[in-house]
Amino acid sequence: MRIDWWTLGLQAVNVLVLVWILARYLFRPVAAIVAARQAEATKLLDDARTARADAVTEREKVADETAHTAGARAEALKAAALEAETEKIAILAAARAEADRLRAAALVELERTRQSDAAVADDRAGQLAVDIAAKLLARLPDEARVAGFIDGLADGIAALPEATKAGIGADRAPVHIKAARALTEDETRTCRATLTRVLGRPVEIAAEADPRLIAGLEMDTPHAVVRNSFRADLDRIAAALKQHDHA
Repeated sequence: MRIDWWTLGLQAVNVLVLVWILARYLFRPVAAIVAARQAEATKLLDDARTARADAVTEREKVADETAHTAGARAEALKAAALEAETEKIAILAAARAEADRLRAAALVELERTRQSDAAVADDRAGQLAVDIAAKLLARLPDEARVAGFIDGLADGIAALPEATKAGIGADRAPVHIKAARALTEDETRTCRATLTRVLGRPVEIAAEADPRLIAGLEMDTPHAVVRNSFRADLDRIAAALKQHDHA
């Protein structure tokens, strides 16, 4: 077998040229494309890892916020329940206090009404007793309705202060006398003489009939009032009865 070195050399040169062409125009671009694709894939993987980490972090954050929200909600519900219970207790206490106040006020009003009714009944009873006594005393004889009261009127005037007595009948002003009935001339003279003796100077009297006195005399002047009559006695008795009943 004979080897053609020229052919072999040409083929070797062809192979080298082909390899150079392939390396320059095929392998390098393909390698660059592969490297670029690798870099892109690596970037995608890194981005995916970052996104996954972010997602995990966000999920953990959401989980923490959810747990915090749930805890806050539970605390809020607990606080609301406690506040509602406290409010309920306060409302019940206020209602009980108001009920106690109303009950106490009702008892006070009931007692006041009872006392008022009792006072009215006592006043009516006392007034009835006074009216009965007045009707009984009104049956006295006419002579007894004046004569027996002149000295008592004189004693009441004598007990007045001197300054007061000095003003009674001063400047010849008549002394105003009320009687249970019209005075007779003798009774008028007796009254005038008695007052002259008590006051120590002559006086005139102006008598007026007042059946409401029942029996007795009363002196009514700008300086003093002296009452010596059954009406005055009955008024004092009625006032004493009313005061005693109210006490």
